[in-house]
Parts: sequence; C-alpha cells; structure tokens
Amino acid sequence: MSKSAPETPQPSSSSGRVAIVASRYNSTYTDALVQSSSETLAKLAPDLEVDVIRVPGAFEIPVIVEAVACSTNAPLAIIALGVIIRGSTAHADLIAESITKTLQSTSVSHLIPVIHEVLLVDTTEQAEVRALGDELNRGREAAEAAVAMISVMEEISD
Repeated sequence: MSKSAPETPQPSSSSGRVAIVASRYNSTYTDALVQSSSETLAKLAPDLEVDVIRVPGAFEIPVIVEAVACSTNAPLAIIALGVIIRGSTAHADLIAESITKTLQSTSVSHLIPVIHEVLLVDTTEQAEVRALGDELNRGREAAEAAVAMISVMEEISD
C-alpha cells in the first residue's frame, strides 16, 4: 500500500460541474468519502458545482457514471466512490474488476476524467484508514485528482 499521494493541486478557478457517484452500501465509509471529496472540492475549486448521486451498491456505479457522461450537461469530471469489503468468495473481486474496466471505458470514450475510488479492501480496518483517516483519505485524494485532471484537460484543449 502506497502511503504517499501526489501533491495537492493548486487551487482552481475553473467553473463547471463535477459529479460524485457514490454507493450507499457500507455507508459509514462511503458517506465519509463523499464528505471528504465535497469539502476538498469546495476548498480547491469553489466555482465548481458539485452534484452527488447515490446508488444502491458499487455494482450500480458504472451505469450512472455512463449516464452522467452522456448527459447534455456533462461534467468536467466524475468521481466514483464506494467501498467493497472482501468476503470469503470471489464476488468482491469480480465486482471490482468489472467496475474498473467500465469506469476506464467511460472515461476514455467520453474524454471525461473518471476518478476511480471504489475501494476494494480486505477488512473494515482498511476501509477506516482510507475513508475515515486523514493520512490516506481517498475521498480527499479523489477530489484532488479531479481538480488536477480538470486543469490538464483545460490545458490540452487550449
């Protein structure tokens, strides 16, 4: 596990919309990820409008990400948030692999950054560190990545 994240991007004056698509499942962790992402976006890019869309579980995230990417008011970036905790079967791995492939496909086909923080963890302790902690908070990191990617996309479109 990496304990170092990229540097925090510079504050942005970009205006537009960012969508956060988050699972309701494992709500203790996903609610914290949404809160961290939203707070970080407000600090780094206060002119961005943030829409939060909740879905039942992690498996439902990709279809809504695709729908948001296809909308007439497509966002500058989409953040996908969820927590999958492994059990004793391969189900979690299958779900996580499917989500990863689909999110990447949506991002590339629509040229919209999709920030993938649908976490696959082995234990609730790992989920706590990544969703509730300060050092490795993946919600914060997702928002920072979104702001950085919005800047990159603006640079290459000029």
